[in-house]
Amino acid sequence: MNRKSLFALAAALTASVAFAANESIPARGNAARYPTSYRTIKVDGLNIFYREAGPSDAPTILLLHGFPSSSRMFEPLLARLSDRYHLIAPDYPGFGHSDAPSPKDFAYTFDHIASVTNDFVETLGLRRYVLYAQDYGGPVGFRLAMAHPERVAGLVVQNAVAHEDGLGPLWEKRRAFWADREANEAALQRNFLSLEATKQRHVGSTPNPERYDPDLWTGEYAFLSQPGQKEIQTDLFYDYRTNVASYPDWQAWLRKTQPATLVVWGRYDPSFQVAEAAAYRRDLPKADIHVIDAGHFALDEQQDEVAALIRDFMRRLPRG
Repeated sequence: MNRKSLFALAAALTASVAFAANESIPARGNAARYPTSYRTIKVDGLNIFYREAGPSDAPTILLLHGFPSSSRMFEPLLARLSDRYHLIAPDYPGFGHSDAPSPKDFAYTFDHIASVTNDFVETLGLRRYVLYAQDYGGPVGFRLAMAHPERVAGLVVQNAVAHEDGLGPLWEKRRAFWADREANEAALQRNFLSLEATKQRHVGSTPNPERYDPDLWTGEYAFLSQPGQKEIQTDLFYDYRTNVASYPDWQAWLRKTQPATLVVWGRYDPSFQVAEAAAYRRDLPKADIHVIDAGHFALDEQQDEVAALIRDFMRRLPRG
């Protein structure tokens, strides 16, 4: 084979590899075609920040973030899914770029956060959506779903707990805090809001810690170190006990309504046990359940895999 033929073959192989790469991750160009907008809207007297991407007339996915994150955690999905879907990701009051009033002026409970989020949904006029719930997004999302089941086209559960199966030994000290706040508050704050705990939520027991960007936890720790955040997050976590008490109600709702559900569980999560993924099967025999090589925040490491699972799930949902 002459030199000219070799160059031609090399060029063809390069083009083939590039095409295959683009086909395996078709949404890489979405950021340019469907740029993310960063907006703020007034809801219940508060400035609520949110990210929005994709065609407004496409099926909507409402993305509800965890602790101590914000809508920023969903940037990988905004870039990968906005060619086909309308994505909305708000920051809760007290998180991210939304207003963070003092606990003296705003009750930081999950009922209240869910109420504001519901009013946010209604202010935007969202009538039908798939709920993506991660961590704190679970208790917020279940409250929204039970209040307005007609809006829920499906659920994507990513490391969000609705059964005692998900709460392992790590939660014993947290239960002690709920039982006696005054005696355990200082110790909880030292651990729960520390830099090491913030890092550990991301890295967990992953065998690939080098794949995690340190900006993930240093940025969140900077957020937690802002004035007033210690009080806000302590109040909200004290109210987490109401979520555990609500698990039987959430399970009953799942069994009764049988929403189409995708469960994506990062096996290296230090906060929530992997047994929780299987627990959803008891209530939802037809749920699509995947345990993947990721941590509590699965989008840190497995963005493409999660996006592909969501695409497949969304394609199989009935229209309307």
